[in-house]
Amino acid sequence: MWLHFRTLTPISQLSVTARTNSPRTLAGDWDGDPLRYAESNCQAWKSEGEGFMSLHKSPLHIQILIALIAGALIGIVMNPGSKNLEGAGILTIDQQDDQIVLTETQGRVDQEIQLIPVQKLSPEQFATRFPQISLDKLPLTLDVKDRNVRLIEHSLHIDISYSRSYNGQPVLTNDHVESRAQMQQHYPGFVRFYDDYVNSMSRQVTIISKWTGDLFLRLLKMVTIPLIVFSLISGVAGLGGTDRLGSMFGKTLGYYLITSMLAIITGIVMVNLIRPGVGATLPGTAAAESFGENQSLGGIFSGLIDNLFPPNPVAALADADFLSIISFSILFGVFIIRAQESSRNLLTQFFNSAFEVIMGMTLFIIHLAPIGVLAFMTYATASQGVEIFGTLMWYMLTVFLALLVHSAITMPLILKFIARRSPVQYARALSPALMTAFSTASSNGTLPLTMTSVEQNAGISNRTSSFVLPLGATINMDGTALYEAVAVLFIAQATAGFELSLGTQVIVAITALLASIGAAGIPHAGLVMMAIVLQAVGLPLDAQGVIIAVDRILDMARTTVNVWSDACGCAVVEKLTAEEQPA
Repeated sequence: MWLHFRTLTPISQLSVTARTNSPRTLAGDWDGDPLRYAESNCQAWKSEGEGFMSLHKSPLHIQILIALIAGALIGIVMNPGSKNLEGAGILTIDQQDDQIVLTETQGRVDQEIQLIPVQKLSPEQFATRFPQISLDKLPLTLDVKDRNVRLIEHSLHIDISYSRSYNGQPVLTNDHVESRAQMQQHYPGFVRFYDDYVNSMSRQVTIISKWTGDLFLRLLKMVTIPLIVFSLISGVAGLGGTDRLGSMFGKTLGYYLITSMLAIITGIVMVNLIRPGVGATLPGTAAAESFGENQSLGGIFSGLIDNLFPPNPVAALADADFLSIISFSILFGVFIIRAQESSRNLLTQFFNSAFEVIMGMTLFIIHLAPIGVLAFMTYATASQGVEIFGTLMWYMLTVFLALLVHSAITMPLILKFIARRSPVQYARALSPALMTAFSTASSNGTLPLTMTSVEQNAGISNRTSSFVLPLGATINMDGTALYEAVAVLFIAQATAGFELSLGTQVIVAITALLASIGAAGIPHAGLVMMAIVLQAVGLPLDAQGVIIAVDRILDMARTTVNVWSDACGCAVVEKLTAEEQPA
């Protein structure tokens, strides 16, 4: 800042301008003492400068919002884009030992380079993935056109996304390799693009942002298990009686079942209105990765019951088996209530003190949330290509609109008329957790921030949040259940000859609801749920490969809805059990 002295201007009219050249009259009042006058105005300038520059003193949700926007902008600028492979490649299709063999090469006979690993499919798999290619005359040679490759490297491996068209049908290969040497072995045609990419600023940004974001997520997960254990035990012990626990559990489970079914119905209605799969050409996938092909609803629920009773609680803690941890913690709290008064008071005080300590640690980590969100959003936007989004645009739009209706209409109505809370104020209170959930795509990782937001910002008691939120993070999947229903119906609409009747849609709804509960705590829960629903209506599991291509951005959106539903459940259960609060 500079002082500007105007000719014949009294000292009481001195003005100050910042670098923006915006004048302001000095704050100090002239009392005849120039030293005191200068000191008061210098202090005013110092306070103003600190307020102007200290962004870290703004509310946490504002910091996270700024980080979210800044990360998205940085990621867009640093996005390396796709590299076009000039000319046409060659696809050779032949049959060996009842399998269809696909070999894709670059160049002509005298200098052929194999672009991707040889694919071997059964005739049924080939017909499903490439319905426009006839196998009447083999061997068959086709030109491969519209070829684009996209490479993204982070600390774990190098991601490869290769899009092209076979006979007019879009085809997508998503894979990863551990090193350049492995790329040379499996994808030799792409090595030259990696050599150009390896020294780019984009590569450095994606590696650093992915590492930073993962480090923040590790910090959150570090406190998640202790937070669940101490909060559940202290919360259950504080109920004062098992009858209150049964009442709260029944109301919580009822809320989760109802909202999950409402989410699924919203998704089904949206699919029938927009009809994203009608006339759509699904991209064929090279080495499609299937999950849950050997799973059934009976097996899923059998595993669910088994997980409720861990043979080794310590192993459950080490393996982060949330369902086992929750059930053991609830039982431990119940038997604290039933213990003698001296033991009950001692253990209750211990777990309350432990919960206070772990909450202090959680609050410290939460202050790092803007850094984690910035890193996650930078990586998410820098690593996503636009080609597949164009192909699946209507499908993605359907999912987003259905999630928007459920989160912005259905849930606010429940908040307004059942929980008797202002949806806008409640959403503002939960904004740090919601933005963190969107950037990290992890409801379990966001759990510490969600608990802090509902208790400190929304005024929910720890008695309610410590019970409802851990249970919701494990079994309540509104956004995921909606997503599964939309995805399966989209695949059904796009599959030639498949009859999408009302009965089929009812099966999808019921199966998605049951799978969303039964798949709690298992790896790749969303993909396993999809496999179960696909099998229930007789659709091929290979179609998962198409959905996985855009799973990251949709995962961010549905995780946000999952967290929002869990948080709304806290308000609903708090209201419904208000009369049962211990004296």
